[in-house]
Amino acid sequence: MTVVHEREPVIEILRTMAVDDDVCGELVRAARAHSPEVARLTEAESRSHVTAMIRAAGEWFATFDGVEQQDFTAALLLGADRAGQGVAMTAVLRGVQAGLGRALEITVERCRAAGVPDSTLLGVVLRLNEYGDAIERHVINGYRAAERTTPHESTEVRTHVLRRLLVGGVVPSPLEMAGAGMRPGGGPHHCVVADAGDPAAARLLTDRLTGLGAVSGLIEGRPAGLCRRMPGIGEAGSSALVVVSPAAPLEEIRPLYRLCVRAVDIGARQGRQGLYELTDFAAEIALDDQPLLGTHLSARLLGALDESDAFHRQLAVTALTFLDNGRRLDQSATALFTHPNTVRYRLGRLQQITGHPLTDLASGPLAEPLSTLHWRWALTTWLRRDPKPL
Repeated sequence: MTVVHEREPVIEILRTMAVDDDVCGELVRAARAHSPEVARLTEAESRSHVTAMIRAAGEWFATFDGVEQQDFTAALLLGADRAGQGVAMTAVLRGVQAGLGRALEITVERCRAAGVPDSTLLGVVLRLNEYGDAIERHVINGYRAAERTTPHESTEVRTHVLRRLLVGGVVPSPLEMAGAGMRPGGGPHHCVVADAGDPAAARLLTDRLTGLGAVSGLIEGRPAGLCRRMPGIGEAGSSALVVVSPAAPLEEIRPLYRLCVRAVDIGARQGRQGLYELTDFAAEIALDDQPLLGTHLSARLLGALDESDAFHRQLAVTALTFLDNGRRLDQSATALFTHPNTVRYRLGRLQQITGHPLTDLASGPLAEPLSTLHWRWALTTWLRRDPKPL
């Protein structure tokens, strides 16, 4: 019963160890030194598991509830991860045992330095050995569960869990996310949503994202997924539109997914391809949320244009291209495959018809950036309308 009275300093020592980078690094090095197979993996992968298990050790020591009341998600995740990475079970256990052994040594050293009596240390060692045995059992359980999942079942499970996490339904448990290859509590993730054009291309893009380390699947008909790092330019392919959100914890990822879908819809309408960050579409998403205001702004600036007149639509496209190219005549002409004088002529005709000068944006009551924004919003809204029937 001595441990019951003296456990508070031990709990604090374990909690301090969990946030001590030097301690976590030492345990990772011990695991890697005793298991060459584990040493082939990145230190960051091992460190995330080590940190979670030391934190759980403090919770274990704080209570005397049975094993069934404890959270061994970190150990299950570790086993499932290593099975998926093809590390042999014996190699996994060698690394785990080495890390647990070094953790026990450091705990005893710090307990003695904190003045915990030797009579109490025996109970501490027994309690932590019990924790280590439970960790090993759960690592094995997670490993075996991952082994029993066939590749086809794994794809279905991953897509099902991903859909529940991104779209709606019962939020997946940490164990379910682990089985799908996700890392609950293991740091922020980027949400990736793409538009590939057709089902075959969508499947190929899903496979490409998976090859980049993303957990991906076809969600609501689009390739979508989660990844720990931002894909590089060219990694996701140049023929598809791919939008990547800022990194966020998994519990905050659903609204980012919806915004990525919005961005993909907008980008697809514009014929965009390549990799974009979600924030590249920030203004367009915000404006898209106010269709009525956009309609009134379009009527004010472009009310004299006729949607059924092909020349008027050409003028609007030219003006929008001019704004998108920094109001540069040469760059706008290149984008439109025409001459700069033609661009200048069309902009002049637009001003004559509408009565509003596009080229002299700062001449009105609004500052230039706001005037540019208003014009772009009006032109985009006007061009989106269906031409009036003749």
